[in-house]
Amino acid sequence: MDATVIIVGAGPVGLSLAINLGMAGIKTILLEKNPEPQFLPKMERCNARSMEMFRRIGLSKKIRDAGLRADCSMDVFIVEDLANPPLLDERHPSIEEFQEKIRNCTDLSMALEPYQLISQYTLEPLLKREAESLKCLDVRFAHEFIEFEQNDASVTVRCRSPSGELLSFSADYLVGCDGGSSPIRKQLGIKLRGEGGILELQQALFYCEELFDRLPHGDGPGKGRHYHRADTEHTFLIMQDSTKHWSLHATVPDSEAMKRKFEEIVGFPIEYKLISCAPWRQNLLLADRYRDRRVFLAGDSVHLVIPTGGLGMNTGVGDAFDLAWKLIGTLKGWGGPGLLDSYEIERRQVGERNVGASRYANVGRQQWRSIATQDIFSGTISGEATKRALIEIAESEQRKGNRMIGAELGYRYVDSPCIDNIPGGPEHRVGEYHPNVWPGSRLPHSWLDDDTAIQDHLPETYILLTLGNKRLNTTKIRKSFEAAGAPVSEVQVESNRIRDLYGFDFLVLRPDMHVVWRGTEAPQNAPEIASIATGYGRLDSIK
Repeated sequence: MDATVIIVGAGPVGLSLAINLGMAGIKTILLEKNPEPQFLPKMERCNARSMEMFRRIGLSKKIRDAGLRADCSMDVFIVEDLANPPLLDERHPSIEEFQEKIRNCTDLSMALEPYQLISQYTLEPLLKREAESLKCLDVRFAHEFIEFEQNDASVTVRCRSPSGELLSFSADYLVGCDGGSSPIRKQLGIKLRGEGGILELQQALFYCEELFDRLPHGDGPGKGRHYHRADTEHTFLIMQDSTKHWSLHATVPDSEAMKRKFEEIVGFPIEYKLISCAPWRQNLLLADRYRDRRVFLAGDSVHLVIPTGGLGMNTGVGDAFDLAWKLIGTLKGWGGPGLLDSYEIERRQVGERNVGASRYANVGRQQWRSIATQDIFSGTISGEATKRALIEIAESEQRKGNRMIGAELGYRYVDSPCIDNIPGGPEHRVGEYHPNVWPGSRLPHSWLDDDTAIQDHLPETYILLTLGNKRLNTTKIRKSFEAAGAPVSEVQVESNRIRDLYGFDFLVLRPDMHVVWRGTEAPQNAPEIASIATGYGRLDSIK
């Protein structure tokens, strides 16, 4: 065969998957129809969980160095324009301030990494360079996917080369990271369901050398990342990572109208250039399935959310990292059939919850936006009354979209075949994070007594984690993983403080740092725990 895995689509999701596979030595072909990464303003923020995952593969610092500088404000404003006092100033710490909060955190309540504002047109070339540096990755831009065929043993993909030549590649598995209009999903006949075409807007990218440096201007709002104009056209200005580029959304018909909208929200004369403008639609959609035999789907091909809350690309990155280690385990021979089966079970529930979280945030935004009238900035009695009513509702409703910490860090895989599930568990909350080590949850971040992060001591293997000074007999559980051929590491943190933070003496973790099992001793049913974790299921079901 030409490769072990073929990936179609070289956005952040496809590239993240390819890099993970490449680092594990999995021969992979990555196909992308565009000749190069597109200079378009799509996502603009890696959330805390994505940055933790990128840290695991050594990319978090490179992403921070390429993105918005750490001292810039991350505030969000509702405005008339940038020359007048804001109607609402929603304060958020800069990355620098957030990093200081994390350094001083003594419990489990914060992520190891804060968010990072980085435009997709900055992130994609960075990830592309990383992918191209890995010898076992064959990265092919300007190769357009046409169709695939699969059988019990392999998948064959046909594509068109830059010269127009029809090419054919075969592999063990195919992954479609090919966006919301996914040809692979359509060929499989998998439907997207939910709310489509909720709102149609134009999205424009502007270059403006001086705007950031002129903020604050007069009585206007200070420097920030988002500026919502309280008008009837849903005008929304976003600072991109260079501070020289600005993306604008509005429900107007064309690029000329977008220029006028840009001038309206800025509110003072300024030199600028329109780089691009195109329509887009808001959708809240989820695919019926994430897999068909040897073909998997990830990212926007299976879930489409409204950007409110920043869950789109970040959910897709979570898909990529989850699928990567499960493909690696299967291809290296230690993963059972339940390992790949668990991908759809785990990630579809996250997709469903995040579509719901995006809906929750969008409803909050629309509640205050629906109050805006044409005369809101007229200075009339009715306009001022409308403005006061809008601000009152926005005080609570606007903040929903920027309080997604529960969705980012608090997701837990429920009823996964690769988790030793126990009944109950903490409630999933969008805006609140309550750290825990319930089976299925991500291991919360903590600082060890030497001021290093516990996550940095955990290799990308199964982890047998002993907490505190208690000596446990872990031989049986270690040998159970070794018998399956699975990579396993033993880590002991000799700190009663850390043991008390997590509440247990012993944790079994997967390579993605999600909890398989927890207890005050090593598990008595060690062979079964290893069997579950590696995708072979409970021993009684095997018999």
